[in-house]
Amino acid sequence: MVRYPKGVMANTQAVQNEVKRGKSSQKGLLFGRRGMGLENEINEANEFYLANHLAVIHKKPTPITIVNVDYPARSAAKITEAYFQKPSTTDYNGVYQGRYLDFDAKETKNKTTFPLKNFHQHQIDHLAAVLSQGGIGFVLIKFTTLGETYLYPAAVLIQNWQRLAGRSSLPYDQIVADGYLVPEKLNPSLDYLAALDRYLQAESGRLS
Repeated sequence: MVRYPKGVMANTQAVQNEVKRGKSSQKGLLFGRRGMGLENEINEANEFYLANHLAVIHKKPTPITIVNVDYPARSAAKITEAYFQKPSTTDYNGVYQGRYLDFDAKETKNKTTFPLKNFHQHQIDHLAAVLSQGGIGFVLIKFTTLGETYLYPAAVLIQNWQRLAGRSSLPYDQIVADGYLVPEKLNPSLDYLAALDRYLQAESGRLS
């Protein structure tokens, strides 16, 4: 049984019911699902990939140290004080076609640029370390206002980070040129592995 993130199962079931009743076209369904947050879209895709034996990808847990817990009832516990053990690196990692992959997910309402301040130096260093070991690194950048998500290779991000010293922004046109548009589908709604396949194919052609 596929376990969906909170709220996703209900949304998915509603979509399936509409399809069965013939009341919604695929275009209408896709438009209706654009309101999902990027993290929910990725989690839904990961569940689909896992259930169909395509990839094993999970969101990384955030390491925290619990300082204080209140027990308002015997059957309930509430964390009232905690702190991060160390800065987080990226959001997701896993295995795809025998290769390790590691990526982060970012959203912006800006239509023309993507601010580099959304990243931190330790995240860039982490992605560089992944690449140095032969892993696959990238970021998924969603322009929420445009309803577009791009897979942006870590190698290109690192080059631009170094060139701009982590400041300024990446123009939308540059992300479109260097990135790979993630197609919207019925299931999963955000098939980022399809974009990853195009990226890996381009890389293979460049190195051959």
